Amino acid sequence: MTTPNPSPSPTILHPTEGLITLTHVIYALHAFSAFTGLLSPAFILTAFLTGWPSIIAVILNYTKRSEVGDSWLDSHFGWQIRTFWYALLWLLVGGVAFVTVIGIPVAVVWCGC
Repeated sequence: MTTPNPSPSPTILHPTEGLITLTHVIYALHAFSAFTGLLSPAFILTAFLTGWPSIIAVILNYTKRSEVGDSWLDSHFGWQIRTFWYALLWLLVGGVAFVTVIGIPVAVVWCGC
């Protein structure tokens, strides 16, 4: 009886300590921006999208993404970037829905049309 050869596992690079620290800093920037929205009169989502910490974090994600490729940090960077852009997308969809569902009937009633 022969033992089957296991398939070769893909090589996953181990990121440097500096990149791990940078990932923690980026998470902290996003969290700080959302926390600012929680404590201020702004909405959490708008603070997350328009706050300088989140914008700086996304810029860092894009500039350092090539350095974390083929490591486990690549999924974190992808998740952070997708979260930012999906939040922006849903903010725009919500804004359009608000204007059409609420704004148009209010305008019709206000104008008396």
